[in-house]
Amino acid sequence: MTSAAQNDLMTLTGPGTAAGQVLRQHWQPAALTEEFDGERPVVPVTLLGEELVAFKNPDGSYGLLGKHCPHRGVDLCYGRLEDGGLRCPFHGWLLDAAGRCLEQPAEPADSRTHEKIRHTAYPCVEKNGIVFAYLGDGTPPDFAAHDCFLAPESHSFTFKGFMECNWLQALEVGIDPAHASYLHRYLEDDDPDAGYGLQFRDWTADSDLPMTRILRDFPRPEIRVEQTAYGLRIIALRNLDNRGMHVRVTNQVFPQAIVIPMSNDMTITQWHVPVDDRHCYWYAMFTSYGDAVDKALMRKQRLELYTLPDYRPRINKSNNYGFDAAEQRSRTYTGMGPDINVHDQWAVESPGAIHDRSRENLATSDVAIMAYRRLLSAAARRTRDGKNGDGTEPSGGEKAAPIAIDAIGPVEGWENSWLERARQRRAQASWA
Repeated sequence: MTSAAQNDLMTLTGPGTAAGQVLRQHWQPAALTEEFDGERPVVPVTLLGEELVAFKNPDGSYGLLGKHCPHRGVDLCYGRLEDGGLRCPFHGWLLDAAGRCLEQPAEPADSRTHEKIRHTAYPCVEKNGIVFAYLGDGTPPDFAAHDCFLAPESHSFTFKGFMECNWLQALEVGIDPAHASYLHRYLEDDDPDAGYGLQFRDWTADSDLPMTRILRDFPRPEIRVEQTAYGLRIIALRNLDNRGMHVRVTNQVFPQAIVIPMSNDMTITQWHVPVDDRHCYWYAMFTSYGDAVDKALMRKQRLELYTLPDYRPRINKSNNYGFDAAEQRSRTYTGMGPDINVHDQWAVESPGAIHDRSRENLATSDVAIMAYRRLLSAAARRTRDGKNGDGTEPSGGEKAAPIAIDAIGPVEGWENSWLERARQRRAQASWA
């Protein structure tokens, strides 16, 4: 059982918190690059409880500053984009992406007061449609050599979605292989070939079974968890009787990402990013190992379900997640429509903004959740006690990179089936 103190240790991420310090030692998704496509590329950002403003310079670089001007505290989201920084409209102070004050035009011409100003500023890097920011101290870590970062822009698609809950709830649904057989159960099978860009609607490699049927007909997976350099490898095994062993490999990339198979030729890397302790975003980066991504189709699919510019789901708690009792009897297990993001939204929001884990009763199928909580708690205690690093190993290098895959192998000796399938998939990628 998790105590209230332990729950706070894992869930709270604002400035000065232990888990917040863990997350600040890693690059955090701050915005999508598409958010800067308008006439004025300035975006308000709240990240790990800090109010910030992101902007894009004419040279393509990004800046992330504290939202409130260091002079008199006005909102810099209304600042003028000038000379590689933001100029405050109140008194003309010009702040660059490093937080230096370059000009104070209302001060005497010979004043050097601006040289003493150091405003909150965080370095930013763009990777395949996501602007990442580093909110920690010291030199930022290198990005790991994971496929989502190695793939070219043509083979990547990114999006995000808002959730009204703590970040840890959002993450934990992604490392729970058992829930897919229930929460995402379809009582009828659509044509998998019509499910491009939609998870669990594809055929499984080396099988004539669609994923929807595998999850529905074999709902009691054996779940194994292995600790790796990047976090956790989670293997869900479903014995398909005379059809072999279905092996589904997913990953928890410490501290807050998951890497899961989307289809035979596509994976999702998804970060769960605190806005504050009661709200978060998921950021998803889809990586194709086959053809270039059909971005227009995937974006259209998601804009039918999310509003801009806030990326809030159209189906949400205010309309009961679209629940339909007739549908629950005949079409889907939840009665909440075909979109698995809606199912997940209900699952992570309905326990409350910050789930009281002292009231839960974990079971055998929660083995990955228990393993992750141990990792996170150990890292949080380490930072709380003033020790350097979060106790995890860096995740750089191809050999350490997470593999997310669905495969069918023999019931005895299935261990090599997913590795061989992963080798075949990567060999077909034109960019690998």
